[in-house]
Amino acid sequence: MWAGPGSLAGIMVDQISPALARRIALAAQGFGGPRPSAPGLRQVRGVAERLGVLQIDSVNVFERSHYLPALSRLGPYDRAHLDRLAYGRRGRFVEYWAHQAAFVPRELWPLFGFRRAGYLAKGSDWGGYVSDNRPLSEWLVDELRANGPMRASEIEHDANERRGPWWGWSDVKRTLEWMFRTGEVVCVERVRFERVYALPEQALPRELLDASPSEEDQVRELVGLAASALGIATEADLADYWRMLRSQVKPAIRDLEEAGVLLPVEVPGWGSNGKPGRAWLHADARRPRRMEAAALLSPFDPVVWFRPRTERLFDFHYRIEIYTPEPDRVFGYYSLPLLVDEAIVGRVDLKADRKAGVLRVQSAWAEADAPEDTAARLVPLLRDAAAWQGLDDIALAGRGTLSPAVASELARA
Repeated sequence: MWAGPGSLAGIMVDQISPALARRIALAAQGFGGPRPSAPGLRQVRGVAERLGVLQIDSVNVFERSHYLPALSRLGPYDRAHLDRLAYGRRGRFVEYWAHQAAFVPRELWPLFGFRRAGYLAKGSDWGGYVSDNRPLSEWLVDELRANGPMRASEIEHDANERRGPWWGWSDVKRTLEWMFRTGEVVCVERVRFERVYALPEQALPRELLDASPSEEDQVRELVGLAASALGIATEADLADYWRMLRSQVKPAIRDLEEAGVLLPVEVPGWGSNGKPGRAWLHADARRPRRMEAAALLSPFDPVVWFRPRTERLFDFHYRIEIYTPEPDRVFGYYSLPLLVDEAIVGRVDLKADRKAGVLRVQSAWAEADAPEDTAARLVPLLRDAAAWQGLDDIALAGRGTLSPAVASELARA
């Protein structure tokens, strides 16, 4: 299981092979186990709690990103289960600026107090507007207190006119978005992807609002959660999970190492110039001898969202091309990495044509070292994805090195 001992700064540590590191990372993320035949609320909640964070993104060309991690790990499931967890006063999750905008378990709300305080101290990143116009934020608090949760578009105020930059946001919307960062308001749900704002006491239990752990305790707890979700990680990996500074996480790593929660290891090839690099293994991490998995991953899945880690783990260079002009795109607008066992072997650009009832495979690409059965492993995932979206057919555009083999597999099936 262990590749052998190594040495970091004169201290003997265990050395873990890159292959074992990949399997540890994937197992920590919930891959490698049997999929339930009919995933229910408990299984969906288990995925969300294992990851600790579901990143939200507005792109809906196939499906919004926060729904995809459960699909990757469970197979087709009822998205209403995740909505039930994420939305409403009885939900188990709350939206916050955790990694990016994301759903996190409500129990984590006190752990982001340092971030809310940081935003509050800044006043506003947006031209000082919010800090210079506190009467509007105070009026909004009174409005929400009187009327309950509301969307920005429902609020009647002279400043609620779309104008200028910031996606055409009105001053009301800009102010609410800043208050969302400072914790003066929370998001209780989304209606047609528009946030519904509420006062914290209208949405969160008093014990969470009254909890006030120290910043040191907040950061240490978040680093421990990141380490558990990642299995094995560098300092940069642990910092990125919650978008913290490496200077913030260093003391937390040291404390968790002293407590035996994190075990220092080195991984060949993870350092500079191909040398072994320092990493930390969570004490409870599984160390599988083999990995059996097949999944399409969201561009914002924790397995691939930190691109340096993706390249280090899988030797897979990945960039989302949403913001790349169409003539300059290589792999497609919304290409999903294809995981087969312990390797990322391709990428597939999907579009759910809901009007036509067709899952459109805009392109399918194989990596240079993809196994011969890549298309055969992909086609069941495409059929699951189509059924999950309520689509009756799959149509290939024919673009990409993997497309001919996928077409053959679909014809054979």
